[in-house]
Amino acid sequence: MRKFAIVKKYQDAGLQLPKRSTKQAAGYDIEAATDFTVPSIWHQGLFKVLKTLALKRPLTQKQMQTSEKSLRPVLVPTGLKIYMNENEYLMVISRSSGPLKRFLILPNSVGIIDSDYVDNPNNEGELFIQMLNFGIRDVQIKKGDRIAQGIFASYLKTDDDAEIQKAERKDGFGSTGE
Repeated sequence: MRKFAIVKKYQDAGLQLPKRSTKQAAGYDIEAATDFTVPSIWHQGLFKVLKTLALKRPLTQKQMQTSEKSLRPVLVPTGLKIYMNENEYLMVISRSSGPLKRFLILPNSVGIIDSDYVDNPNNEGELFIQMLNFGIRDVQIKKGDRIAQGIFASYLKTDDDAEIQKAERKDGFGSTGE
């Protein structure tokens, strides 16, 4: 079974399931589940940190924390979970208009959603889209705005994969380690 579904938290929120916009589109357009603000990296003191580095001065602990905070992506909720067959994954990528028109990027370039992520006990397998805003202004995302696209794909395993012990997924986002 390969399909999108809405997590319980958003059952009555009027969300639309992803769809392809044209007959030949590879990606399913993924929308935001709520209104959301993606802050500009420049509003959180990053410019001051860069100026300090340009002057070849050492950064203080506070400046280090400021730069890390400003460059940390936000997680935009979609209210979706994805069911897939074994040996499949969903590749989450930016829409082409994101960086060009809105200055929004996926900092990991491509998100990989494994088929065993769905229905995990931590967050029901809800898909969140990591976003970073490199523009000057904060970006307001409205519920229903298309923020990413998902492409289903298959993958192969090595011949000795069955010999390697693997754990069962027990958690949600980022649960398989750093």
